[in-house]
Amino acid sequence: MSRPLTMAVEPSSPVQKVWKPELYKIQLEAPTPKPLHRSRPLPTNNIKNEDHCYGPEYHGLIGHLDAEQLLSSKTDGTYLLRRSPNAEDYYTLSVRFNNRTKHFKIYYKPGKGHYLLEQSKHYETIHDLVADGLVNFYMQLHAAPIIQQINQQTRNCFQQSPYMTLNRRKLRALSHELGKSIVGAKAQSEVVTVNTISNELVNEVNNINTSSLSNTSINTVKDVTDNADAILPLVYEKAHTFKVHNFKGLNWCEFCANFLWGFTAQGMKCEACGFMAHFKCAELVPAKCVPDMKRIRGVFGTDLTTVVQLYQSSVPFVVRRCVEEVEARGMLQEGIYRVSGFADEIDALKLALDREGEKTDMSEAAYGNVNVIAGTLKLYLRLLPVPLITFQAYPCFMQAARSTNAAEQLINMTEAAKCLPPAHYNCLKFMAEHLKRVASHYAANKMNEHNLATVFAPTLIATPQHMTNLTEEIFMLSTLIANCENIFH
Repeated sequence: MSRPLTMAVEPSSPVQKVWKPELYKIQLEAPTPKPLHRSRPLPTNNIKNEDHCYGPEYHGLIGHLDAEQLLSSKTDGTYLLRRSPNAEDYYTLSVRFNNRTKHFKIYYKPGKGHYLLEQSKHYETIHDLVADGLVNFYMQLHAAPIIQQINQQTRNCFQQSPYMTLNRRKLRALSHELGKSIVGAKAQSEVVTVNTISNELVNEVNNINTSSLSNTSINTVKDVTDNADAILPLVYEKAHTFKVHNFKGLNWCEFCANFLWGFTAQGMKCEACGFMAHFKCAELVPAKCVPDMKRIRGVFGTDLTTVVQLYQSSVPFVVRRCVEEVEARGMLQEGIYRVSGFADEIDALKLALDREGEKTDMSEAAYGNVNVIAGTLKLYLRLLPVPLITFQAYPCFMQAARSTNAAEQLINMTEAAKCLPPAHYNCLKFMAEHLKRVASHYAANKMNEHNLATVFAPTLIATPQHMTNLTEEIFMLSTLIANCENIFH
């Protein structure tokens, strides 16, 4: 009889979860924009000489007391636009938040959009402006301790950042190639100016082109032993070219691991290497820009919806390729998904998938141990910033699993699945069907639905980080696997 696993993460995992979900969950709770449409046509004297670009949420010439009366009984996020008495070159946005009405001068310029201050963010629509404002209000009210922690960070945090955790092997590979170029140049000069990254990231062989680093300066000194293998770079400096960026989809700061909140201009992005960070975090990122990283950032640690949109597929290629390989040669492997592959081999396959994409050789000749393939799939799912069973859908699945009537349980599980975004729904369906096929070979592989759920629950489910007892989650997931044909019909 199998014993349930109650630990929140696998002890043998080569990389634990690196992203912090708190800010993302707080943003999900923020009020959303709700325009208050006027109930009657504007008076004729309101229309005269008006030159605005607003719709039915514009209420014409009214004062702030009238606006507050209109909004007083409305829910947070409700807003209207108006012209204040004596206003010359601006309109007024009145919005309800935290049971109070706030008023803001608002401007519009063709080609620039809507804005509150000339030097502040500009928005294509009023809806976007209000949505972004509500999120920021809500963050200030409910996320102050987390934001304070972000602001109190130091440069010392970089070595434990998601950027280093996810890309250390890639950086070592790039460094080694550059180190070889140093050796060649050293034969002609005792002091050489070449490209590389910091001394800590040296000594890994990998065939990666580094031509785009040719404009980075680095000083090395002659090794007293004259041993070419010992000549390593001592200093690396290349400033990042950070620019304010409008991130699409869901993105996390690669310095502090927290969510980049808001709907526009959420943070900074390096144009050369793609490093993403909060405005404050960008100030702390060391001047170690590696431009070649931009082309091998890959899909691990990237939001699922973003990946499927980028590759125009219903399921990420990493998931599909790993599942195909496991089903081809791992279905009869005892302890498949429970037995871990070697961490360095999993990391090597991760690097290959990020660098080569779908063309990656995952054959038995390249990776003879199928547990490496299985471990890479678990790693990919574990590194998703938003888990496969999302924060919003998690309570629905758990409530459905608690139903005592089997038929009612399946109906509720089906409804819970509909709470998932399309990318998560399709991937969860794909994974559940695969795991059921694995479980059908239980006599050989000793992995039934419960055992598989025990392994995958910490990876697939948005459980709180402090939670260690996953008994209910394992039961829910095993039920989902066993009944996947009925739930995902």
